[in-house]
Amino acid sequence: MTEERGLFIYGIVPSDVEPTPDASGVGDPPGEVTVVRRGRVAALVSEVPLEGALGRPADLTAYQELLDGTATVAPVLPVRFGTVVTGPDAVEDLLDAHGDRFAAALDDLEGQVQYVVHGRYEESALIQSVLEDNPGAADLADQVRGQPEETTREQRIRLGEIISQAVELRREAENRALLDTLGPLAVSSLARPPSNELDAVNAAFLVDADQENDFVDALEEFAEQRRDLVQMRLLGPLAPYDFVSAHQFAE
Repeated sequence: MTEERGLFIYGIVPSDVEPTPDASGVGDPPGEVTVVRRGRVAALVSEVPLEGALGRPADLTAYQELLDGTATVAPVLPVRFGTVVTGPDAVEDLLDAHGDRFAAALDDLEGQVQYVVHGRYEESALIQSVLEDNPGAADLADQVRGQPEETTREQRIRLGEIISQAVELRREAENRALLDTLGPLAVSSLARPPSNELDAVNAAFLVDADQENDFVDALEEFAEQRRDLVQMRLLGPLAPYDFVSAHQFAE
């Protein structure tokens, strides 16, 4: 019995975009990435089994690598991961129905990429800083230090609550400071939810190519001011996942 095949859609791009010869898609083995064109826009796709299971870490990596690589050379509207249609006709119908809106959005994204700034507190430095700022917390820390957990349970719980509240307040302040510092150098910016209880900052920025160097320089200065307390990472350039997707223009 012949296996039914469909097309996995990665993103919408201008019609003149060509995948590189080494571009690989989702699946095992990875599918060959091709383009379905319609007027001014096109879709990056690859064949997958209609009954196959997608969602392995390798599939998500392939999806992101293709879109991020594309974003460095052309605007791209990400399509939600896991979107599979029955064949080229379904892709063409999608492009015919929403092509004008896709094209306008791609024009707006020309020369723009996403960066994500993620910072995580050094736990020992953070706790020390909280204790220095809060005499009550410092007193609780003295009470539990070297004592059995079973006899200091109440104090430990209270100390943990104080530290957790302090981290939340500091995180809010740090994200505001980050957005105030880098926001003027970006087309758009937004705070993202923390991915860990020790997160200090987590924010996404849509940046014009002509502002990238200034953006990175400003981030380096921001990070240097906090280097003893926060480990900062810059992720990008990326496709604009946090700011736009093809689905919002196809609803």
